[in-house]
Amino acid sequence: MRYSIPIIIVSLLFVGCSDTEGVKKMREPAVAGAFYPGEKGRLSKTIDEFLKEVPKETIPGRLIALISPHAGYAYSGKIATYGYKLLEGLSFTTVVLVGPSHHVYFPGISVYKEGYYKTPLGEIEIDTKLAEAIMEENESIRFYEKAHLQEHSIEVQLPFLQKVLKEFKIVPIIMGDAGEKYCDILSFALSKHIKDKNILLIASTDLSHYHSYEKAVALDSIARDKVKSLDDKGLIKDLQAGKCELCGGGPTIAVIKAAKELGADACKILKYANSGDVTGDKSRVVGYLSAGIYKKNPPESNEDLSEEEGHLLLDIARKTIEGYVKSKKIPEFEIPPGKLHEKRGAFVTLRKRGTLRGCIGRFDPTEPLYQVVIDMSIASATQDVRFLPVREEELEDIDIEISVLSPLKRAKDAQEIEMGKHGVYIKRGIRSGCYLPQVATETGWDRQTFLENLCATKANLPKDAWRDKETEIYIFTCQIFEEKQASYK
Repeated sequence: MRYSIPIIIVSLLFVGCSDTEGVKKMREPAVAGAFYPGEKGRLSKTIDEFLKEVPKETIPGRLIALISPHAGYAYSGKIATYGYKLLEGLSFTTVVLVGPSHHVYFPGISVYKEGYYKTPLGEIEIDTKLAEAIMEENESIRFYEKAHLQEHSIEVQLPFLQKVLKEFKIVPIIMGDAGEKYCDILSFALSKHIKDKNILLIASTDLSHYHSYEKAVALDSIARDKVKSLDDKGLIKDLQAGKCELCGGGPTIAVIKAAKELGADACKILKYANSGDVTGDKSRVVGYLSAGIYKKNPPESNEDLSEEEGHLLLDIARKTIEGYVKSKKIPEFEIPPGKLHEKRGAFVTLRKRGTLRGCIGRFDPTEPLYQVVIDMSIASATQDVRFLPVREEELEDIDIEISVLSPLKRAKDAQEIEMGKHGVYIKRGIRSGCYLPQVATETGWDRQTFLENLCATKANLPKDAWRDKETEIYIFTCQIFEEKQASYK
């Protein structure tokens, strides 16, 4: 199934990719002078004027992806600017752009894997390492040069990126077949290789094509609603049923799915319009959408749980561990309305006669607190790699401690850490580690010793890595609930 609609046919001069030995492999501009100004100064001025005219929207979270139109700048350039305006002041090591193929049909997905893409504003290097990693995930992902030669859906995005970002690389991806199978393949490859990296996703798409103004608005409202709710499955069904249209349906679905895997939980529609709004001709219009997909910031503070709610969490943890260790079954719980349904992070710590027996937690508040405690109870009892799984005969000797976490807060300086009050999560690259506030109390360490041990023993970093500007330090507090051993003997 291809999510496609009539294609705008544009007369283009042949362009190619130079691969002469000793010469950089270059994908030359295909639509400069047609879709956007072909002269550097005029192009730069055009985008500058867009950026001045468009207000900067705010999103309450970390930007993961954009959805951006790809028509000529005279029609959709201003709408696209609403998305690119978000990037001012941000930095990304790589931008992965996914667009549809308007000129060549081929089964699967084509990744431009090496060299440069060129625009009148200069050359942009391909992130070859990431491109090759994505290609290795599935035989349907390969390099098919013809897909890129005349394709405008990615090219028109690049001058905007060159104006709002400083140093960055790109991975251009063209979908020749936008069927659900290929959306799944691509979203999996993207989410796997982008995780924990400073990379932005962009889906390139226009909306309905060549309907009356009224019909276009009706069709596009359905697409907007599905995008806003990040409902990739609903979007697939509506596209298949003809309830809406996206020429970049496959790229949009793949990017939404990948963004959700990367933690995205919200989308803001930044701007919608169609060509009728721009030209005044409302007889046969094309729809355009700009949207930002992001992971919401956690609330600044959480109310403390009551003692009764804490005891209920301990009871859930105890019964979960006993049920899972004895029979691999998780009991069902009736959870009363209230704070246990809030999305909050937590750690579950197990001790056997006072000695640590397991400790695993989760920071991201993606599930209700009670479910996090269920999951982390099982993980602490059976998945902590430092220990063998808890055995049934040990259960009566094990005490449970639950630490309900506040949201993480980025520390500007290590001096912000208050020993005994703050837990610390430290991260550099793919390496990270955490100490709960209790660690400082139990060990008596000062701040420097605490951080050195955290870096060396938990994050597998040099012990002084906490002093490095590239190392991220986050602080948090805990509300702690402890099981009284005597009540279980």
